[in-house]
Amino acid sequence: MKFVFRNNTLEPFFPKGYSFSGYDDISFIPEDAEEYVWFYQAPVHANVEANCNEITAIPQKLEYVLERIPEGKSVIALTMDVLYQVPLTEDDARLEEAVYSYNSFLWDAGRKRQNLKVIDFSEFTRMYPRADLMDWRFYLISQMGLNPKIAKDFQAWWNKKTESVALRRKKCLVLDLDNTLWGGVLGEDGAGGIKIGGDYPGKAFLFFQEALLELSKSGVILAICSKNNESDVDEVWEKNPFMILKKDHFAASRINWDDKATNIKELAKELNIGLDSFVFVDDNPAERELIRQMLPMVSVPEFPTQPYGLPDFFKSLVDNYFKVYSLTEEDKNKAAQYKANAERAKAQESFSDFGAFLESLDIRLTIQQANEFNIPRIAQMTQKTNQFNLTTRRYTDSDVKAFLASGWKIWCLSVADRFGDNGITGAIMVNGDEIDSLLLSCRILGKGIEVAFVKAVLSMLKEQGLKTLRACYVPTAKNSQVHDFYDRCGFTPYSVEDGVKKYEINLECADLQIEKYYHLNIQ
Repeated sequence: MKFVFRNNTLEPFFPKGYSFSGYDDISFIPEDAEEYVWFYQAPVHANVEANCNEITAIPQKLEYVLERIPEGKSVIALTMDVLYQVPLTEDDARLEEAVYSYNSFLWDAGRKRQNLKVIDFSEFTRMYPRADLMDWRFYLISQMGLNPKIAKDFQAWWNKKTESVALRRKKCLVLDLDNTLWGGVLGEDGAGGIKIGGDYPGKAFLFFQEALLELSKSGVILAICSKNNESDVDEVWEKNPFMILKKDHFAASRINWDDKATNIKELAKELNIGLDSFVFVDDNPAERELIRQMLPMVSVPEFPTQPYGLPDFFKSLVDNYFKVYSLTEEDKNKAAQYKANAERAKAQESFSDFGAFLESLDIRLTIQQANEFNIPRIAQMTQKTNQFNLTTRRYTDSDVKAFLASGWKIWCLSVADRFGDNGITGAIMVNGDEIDSLLLSCRILGKGIEVAFVKAVLSMLKEQGLKTLRACYVPTAKNSQVHDFYDRCGFTPYSVEDGVKKYEINLECADLQIEKYYHLNIQ
């Protein structure tokens, strides 16, 4: 159950599973709520001073509520927007100033409290004319501050915002080239004849490339899927001075004359991420329809019919697929990490002995206890990791913090080698004598790191006096690859029911030796 504090009627605007306070009532704070929402709207009295006084009093109420909500529980607060006012003079800005002050208080509180996330309500209201946002008939009859006609739109927007707060987003943007990253057809116009930079339409494509570069800096992986001669494309990267995006900005590419469905499946395999993490952008409607039919799990947005639509198109890409509430350091470095993975794969081809290959990588594993700096990343991994995730339990950073406070042992894993630093890519959460969650990013798999990580943690638990540890595997549609992982780590299964396998291991006689080519650092 999620609980909403409000000063107006909001029931039509939230999906099932939400309950609501009385109007402006903070006397009851349900302890069993899994999440809280603070959604106070600007009052609409004719008396401007009364409106301002009412707004000024709200921060104190919120502080009262926040002090009584455990730090381990999440609170989402929406900012305030002025939906109705009738100033009697042109210089009367009191209401806007009061709303600005209130919103500033929210943003400041969000920076100070880890469990408070602030969502900009004006992002939603800007999509409508003011006249469409409020219907006095409904306000006067049922104190509904928002027009119920836009309730479904609000729910869709709210769902995107909660996904953002949970740090869930798509991972990879796959891009066509001709008439997508530049204007014109490379095979006909040549490296110097395509339209990029200068006057319109080249200016529009230049803007799009600049925007995509910024997107990649936030950790979104860029890849290419284009029907072209690769040598011609290389000439563009090398010789066209207006290209913002260079070859090195793309983690992987398929530049050939094969069908794009096959190419995208190969990209997914190379990058080691699921097809449902892909967004495919192509100006050709036939290619878009092919991917929709052949790979329905790939998101395929409509491309603008004219280049001047690219700025709005980019905004829709971010809003619909890639926006998150905040970024971790691992997010910012993700594109480089996936590119380094491709280089590792090429290096492996020169070794006939896998052990020798692993030793050549100089793999460095850092195991660190959960703390205020890595908790957001640990929570993010529980939200996003699907394939190597033994129980697939989703937690927020507030949840992780509460688990620590109640005595759980939580560690995260950072992995680096001679090709680069993958950052925090694994986590294990132990509640008493049972592993609650074990998960690793797919981009570090295939080198035995997962087994070394588990054995290192088991050794620490043994040193701390634990004799027996339990664990379980909960099957999902995406984690079948780890159905026998605990078996491979020396755990003994003792129960199987509806696919859920329960295990235990005797730490006193378990084989906890780690291969010498893993350089372990425990902090």
